[in-house]
Amino acid sequence: MIRKIIHIDEEKCDGCGLCAKACHEGAIAMVDGKAKLIREDFCDGFGDCLPTCPAGAITFEEREAPAYNEAAVKQAQAAKKAKAQQHAPHEGGCPGSRMARFSRVDADNTAISAKKPVSRLGQWPCQIKLVPEQAPFFYGAKLLIAADCAAYAYAGIHEEFMRGKITIIGCPKLDAVDYTDKLTKIIRDNEIKSLTILRMEVPCCGGLQRAAENALKQSGKFIPWQVVTVSRDGRILD
Repeated sequence: MIRKIIHIDEEKCDGCGLCAKACHEGAIAMVDGKAKLIREDFCDGFGDCLPTCPAGAITFEEREAPAYNEAAVKQAQAAKKAKAQQHAPHEGGCPGSRMARFSRVDADNTAISAKKPVSRLGQWPCQIKLVPEQAPFFYGAKLLIAADCAAYAYAGIHEEFMRGKITIIGCPKLDAVDYTDKLTKIIRDNEIKSLTILRMEVPCCGGLQRAAENALKQSGKFIPWQVVTVSRDGRILD
């Protein structure tokens, strides 16, 4: 049949792999450092991959191609999910991904000391990609969603932002992922009391803010929230 389908220009493709990650159907894969349309029947022709390509290597074309096979796509997605769950970290697995709640009762009452700073991290893990969507430490939590770089740029992050909060951190540029779905589930499925978004002034950090704001909207909850921006030289911006 003649239908709309994507075309990948291999000469323009720089091998970044963003299109393969954006293709939820699994039609695109990286082969020998280049993006390739490996399953024409998995391509729905909607082009979610187009805006992710920084090289402009993906376009639409109309040509003879197999019909979109939704049933096969769902089967492949289910198999991929099952495989991921099979290899997911669990209790007794990698210590880096094992959940833990830290008691900070004494620390919360300890005055700040220039000689001996006190950690205010309230749980583990703290990376958005690793943290579970539901966890006991989220119940009744004041949630801080912070950019990775904020901890290095702003010296007072533990006392002024992390103290008394559950902190999760991430960088959408380095992780090459949209956090919206996961943050939506965290806010929706847990008793979150408030939300603080701590971002850097750089444009790429806007992805973290947008994901958090969209997650709050999609959760259907109305909780107090704020956005705080840190400059690259470590100042809080108005």
